[in-house]
Amino acid sequence: MDKQKSLKLIESLSNANGVSGFENEVTAIFSNTIRDFGTVSEDHMRNVIVERNGNSGHKPVVQIDAHSDEVGFMVQAVKPNGTLRFVTIGSWSAISIPAQKVRVRNRDGEYIPAIITSTPPHFMTAEERQKLPRVSNMSIDIGATSAEEVINDFKINVGAPVVPDVAFDYLKNKDLLMGKAFDNRIGTACLVDTLQELDGHELGVDVVASLSAQEEVGDRGAQVTVRRIKPDLSIVLEGPPADDTIVEPYMIQTGMRRGPMLRDLDTSIIVNPAFQAYCLDTAKQYGIKAQRAVRTGGGNDGAVINLYQGAPTVVIGIPVRYAHTPHCFVAFEDYVSALDLVTQVLKSLDKDTINRF
Repeated sequence: MDKQKSLKLIESLSNANGVSGFENEVTAIFSNTIRDFGTVSEDHMRNVIVERNGNSGHKPVVQIDAHSDEVGFMVQAVKPNGTLRFVTIGSWSAISIPAQKVRVRNRDGEYIPAIITSTPPHFMTAEERQKLPRVSNMSIDIGATSAEEVINDFKINVGAPVVPDVAFDYLKNKDLLMGKAFDNRIGTACLVDTLQELDGHELGVDVVASLSAQEEVGDRGAQVTVRRIKPDLSIVLEGPPADDTIVEPYMIQTGMRRGPMLRDLDTSIIVNPAFQAYCLDTAKQYGIKAQRAVRTGGGNDGAVINLYQGAPTVVIGIPVRYAHTPHCFVAFEDYVSALDLVTQVLKSLDKDTINRF
């Protein structure tokens, strides 16, 4: 792995606009970066599938999946005063939304800077200051003063996608990544680097990568990619929420600088226990940090991949502090550990091993 190339890739993916249903910028970066390592195809839903160079056509098929979309918003209506009523796309906590800078895509494809409104304290009662505002009471302000100006001059109307306006930063002294959309652009980058690391290696399996769209609104893209790939086994690369600043120390299961998280259970999937144990044993064998988690919330593409013909599936996640907010942290060492684990697992798999799962 070339660290500088990986950092530049993560930066470009994090900065890209790609709310669910509008992943074009992300898929363009992904496809242009990965085309040397396989045959790339993209469907009308913006799912990308990569058939790895060197696939035989007669070995067990392993689907490596990441999702391209990020949480964001969509314009629901244009108000007479020129502000925009909006709805959330994906899961948000209302507390992280007000007073954030965002970008609104107009009909020409240009992203217009804007602000999610917040009421100044001067206009609030003491009781109102203590209450969390409802999303339905928030608006997006692009600096217009009328609906006509919004529609005719800014060229923004109902259905326009909205993304957080946040620039990636690399904190060199701490080897930390800071930016938006690490759920799941960090998994997307790891998918690229995995195929690069495997390039030229003879494997006991055929590897097919999928960059699935619309995961944040119900794993929709993965429902399409799994039916095209028809995997015998699957690895899902994710950017799950880190918990080390949230829970009691004994409950930390997705901590930053503790390696990738391998999830046993969430609301959508119980991973294959034999495959999970195999991955954890591989991590131990190669001295790779790893942690496992049992979650009472959340879900991922692995659920629909596993449900289609029952392919054994594991989820390997790179911990993201403050996921599903505009500002996140990832430790680069966790990214490297996840990449090392995925590549070592793929290099060791063959038909007999998979049959034991």
